[in-house]
Amino acid sequence: MVNITEKFAVSSVSDTSIPLLPSQFLEMVGVLRSLWSSTRNSFSSSASSISPKPCLLPPRASALARAFSAATAASDATSPSSALNPSRLRNVAVIAHVDHGKTTLMDRLLRQCGADIPHERAMDSISLERERGITIASKVTSIPWKEYELNMVDTPGHADFGGEVERVVGMVEGAILVVDAGEGPLAQTKFVLAKALKYGLRPILLLNKVDRPAEEQLDFPVLYASAKEGWASTTYTKDPPADARNMSRLLDAIISHVPPPTANLEAPFQMLVSMMERDFYLGRILTGRVSSGSIRVGDRVHGLRHKDSGVEKIEEGKVVKLMKKKGTHMALIDSAGAGDIVSMAGLASPSIGHTVANVEIMIALPTVELDPPTISMTFGVNDSPLAGRDGTHLTGGKIGDRLSAEAETNLAINVLPGLSESYEVQGRGELQLGILIENMRREGFELSVSPPKVMYKTENGQKLEPIEEVTIEVNEEHVGLVMEALSHRRAEIVDMGPVPGSVDRTRLSLTCPSRGLVGYRSVFSSDTRGTGFMHRAFLTYEKHRGPLGNVRKGVLVSMGYGTITAYALMSLEPRGTLFVNPGMETYDGMIVGEHSRDTDLDVNPVRNKELTNVRAASKDENVKLAPPRLMTLEEAIGYVASDELIEVTPKAIRLRKKYMDVNKRKSMSKRPKE
Repeated sequence: MVNITEKFAVSSVSDTSIPLLPSQFLEMVGVLRSLWSSTRNSFSSSASSISPKPCLLPPRASALARAFSAATAASDATSPSSALNPSRLRNVAVIAHVDHGKTTLMDRLLRQCGADIPHERAMDSISLERERGITIASKVTSIPWKEYELNMVDTPGHADFGGEVERVVGMVEGAILVVDAGEGPLAQTKFVLAKALKYGLRPILLLNKVDRPAEEQLDFPVLYASAKEGWASTTYTKDPPADARNMSRLLDAIISHVPPPTANLEAPFQMLVSMMERDFYLGRILTGRVSSGSIRVGDRVHGLRHKDSGVEKIEEGKVVKLMKKKGTHMALIDSAGAGDIVSMAGLASPSIGHTVANVEIMIALPTVELDPPTISMTFGVNDSPLAGRDGTHLTGGKIGDRLSAEAETNLAINVLPGLSESYEVQGRGELQLGILIENMRREGFELSVSPPKVMYKTENGQKLEPIEEVTIEVNEEHVGLVMEALSHRRAEIVDMGPVPGSVDRTRLSLTCPSRGLVGYRSVFSSDTRGTGFMHRAFLTYEKHRGPLGNVRKGVLVSMGYGTITAYALMSLEPRGTLFVNPGMETYDGMIVGEHSRDTDLDVNPVRNKELTNVRAASKDENVKLAPPRLMTLEEAIGYVASDELIEVTPKAIRLRKKYMDVNKRKSMSKRPKE
């Protein structure tokens, strides 16, 4: 096994037609060494207080009920004695950048170990994960390999869901770092690798997708794989022998290089809760790694948490059910020992970050400090004239209860009460909060949502804002457009040069305020015709860089109520880009399009043609309009300005002004904008 800190570093090579040559990897060594030295120092100073970090799974009561109904049949195969032997356990997380093949790899490992895979990407159990093709929540499962049992944790790759990775790395002793052989180590690879190194994990480097036609021999000993084809190899090949077309090499590497958990079976039972789910029949399902001792069904336990005054007892009860994920099914077990990752039912009050222990123990396990949220959005009651037509959950109380339940299972989100039945929701990024809004609208909620706001700091009387490191690769013809757009967003260029190994491609390294990047991704895709890519990662807090330039045009605001007509839109089309179709409903203050100028324009989209006795040569049915720009939820979040809101219902996403009355808007528009 190579020392990854000497052989591998972070880069932003994305062109999948360009192989990663040894010289490119040597170029990355300095970055990783500095990353390792900083994380090693922080690890050595805090090693004594390291504990598992919670990783989150949203409530899915119906799915859990189905899983537990089949648990009894699977429980007969469970051996309590093997679960109590820590030397036969290996706890491993699979970490990587977005779309580098983590979940596909998990499919192949499950199939290799005899699990029944009902469909591709079996670990992506949430509907939004399957629709978008990304992992949103971490999941844990166990697979048998030879005489060992491997607890495998699949993690998200997007930076917005970094809280999932932070909680997982404390539960495991090793990590498989998956890197796309064509794209190489990208920005999120650096993020997740830093988390792993901070906790002293020894990564296993797995170069995935080496079956692509353009890849060439890499000259250092690592694992090479094609998760799609279901094989891994210790030597570079595109076509392994028939008897080696499996994942046994990777599974053997896990056994060899990941140390077993340090466990004391004689000590009293303690477990830090890292995941929490709700089941209709069993109540709260608490998941975590057993830190010490052993647990059996029927044992008396209690929940503990840290308070300013000391350790507080939350609740006492007994273990009603003890469960463990086996492949894709949940199995009932009788007992579990230190080092194992299990789920238990029986307590109704403990949550993520709390300790479950034997009743004679009053020592709570330490929890780990989480990275702070970077943006906030305000969720409020939908007060538009079209409110209540689509949804079933309309009141501020229902919205508050739903957000509180989300904050309980997702510690990367903070919920603070606001004014007039509104709530400030703080999170890691636009995508994370967008997923929450999408889940709520599918559950029947109607909301009005404010645009994202950046979380500022004040030190020594000076206003500080989060600055992000941005790496961009574009074709040379698009460099001017990108630089002009980012200059309005207060970006500063750090480095600029050609992309090694490619023709007519330029790489830009910049620093930019987080507020300047809100909504820029869709603009970037449009400016580069989909040929560029951009990676961003939090860098530091710096002095506020001042107001942004013109990052968006004005909007066309409706001043009529009723059904939109084709006749009215025909005259509005030359004014800008429309967001609506004829036949849609509108109201005063609703945004129906983007103005071609920088100012807002009040328009009447419900105007009808005057009826006369004079016959016309043409009919209204002959009106032809260009297709409107219909925004997705993520596009709307990035588009709206500070004086605008997003109206979210189960059937529609509308943009509107915060103040629907035109006179109120004019008076408020005189105030300075950020």
